[in-house]
Amino acid sequence: MKSLKQSIIEHYESHWASQAREVRWERGRIDELPDDFCVLEFPPGKVHKTWIYATCCMSQVGDEHLLEVCLFAPQQNDMHVELLTVIAHYHRTGSQLNFGHTVNFGRPWLPGSKCEFGLLSKPYLDGPEFEVLELSDMNETVHFSWLIPITREEREFKKEKGLEALEQQFESQGLDYLDAHRASLI
Repeated sequence: MKSLKQSIIEHYESHWASQAREVRWERGRIDELPDDFCVLEFPPGKVHKTWIYATCCMSQVGDEHLLEVCLFAPQQNDMHVELLTVIAHYHRTGSQLNFGHTVNFGRPWLPGSKCEFGLLSKPYLDGPEFEVLELSDMNETVHFSWLIPITREEREFKKEKGLEALEQQFESQGLDYLDAHRASLI
């Protein structure tokens, strides 16, 4: 029987047709994360022409809702590893995250970015076959979400008008999710 970690890595690699590199953030309260937790780094490839960072084992067998998070990035940068590690820590020790939740990055996504928050969205770029991984041998289901960096104004709009209204705004305005220096679409 495959481990949870092996199953998640295979899911990412088969869907993105790319080999993962396991990376770890070695500062902060990483001792409070599961031993098998890591961030996976994917270089630009056939499926996506961008860097991708993804959590692996942020959730554990037996959790109420197993969730993993991926982030599309314009460049290779350890800041993405740190960010996903902090989000995993919050998920494990603070409040369990789910689709539609927002997280405070506590800093700009990348230097000079107005995006200081993240929206946990459905993985629209990869479709429903990527979103759910059924692990029948473990009697578990893992869900995969897309972390979209957003501005404070966009987060406030979502809180006031709802997730669907924000997503419609992104679609109508043509959200460039890779532009760390984009202006707010609100």
